[in-house]
Amino acid sequence: MTADADLIKLYSTRILGLAADIPHRTRLTDADATAKRRSPLCGSTVTVDVQVTDGQITAFGQDVKACALGQAAAAVVGDNVIGRTEAEVQQGRDELLAMLKSGGPAPSAPFNGLEVLGPAAEYKNRHASIMLAFEATLEAMAEARATKSA
Repeated sequence: MTADADLIKLYSTRILGLAADIPHRTRLTDADATAKRRSPLCGSTVTVDVQVTDGQITAFGQDVKACALGQAAAAVVGDNVIGRTEAEVQQGRDELLAMLKSGGPAPSAPFNGLEVLGPAAEYKNRHASIMLAFEATLEAMAEARATKSA
């Protein structure tokens, strides 16, 4: 199979469906914290707003300007992040990174929908975009934690 055919296969119907239906696309006006992450390689950006109560995300908003792979990741993260703790989000991030970088298994629930991005492991130049939603969410959660404990 040619490289072009492999890339077309990577952008499966399922990935494109996720990218077209990203949840929580409305930014929060009363966020506890906001974080923006950018992939220097491709210019993709994800901005995340969170409200955190008792260590759990209670409200979430995101602005996603990324390739279909980054959008698909943001869709799965956004669909499953409310009610999660920082440790749970970190675990999802670590599992996704292991799947992409070292052939690890697909992330466990609640982020198991990210298994659709398994074929992207072969495309290292796409990894940063795929990780943006988790990275921005974790940064916002850390900022919210720091602000609330200050």
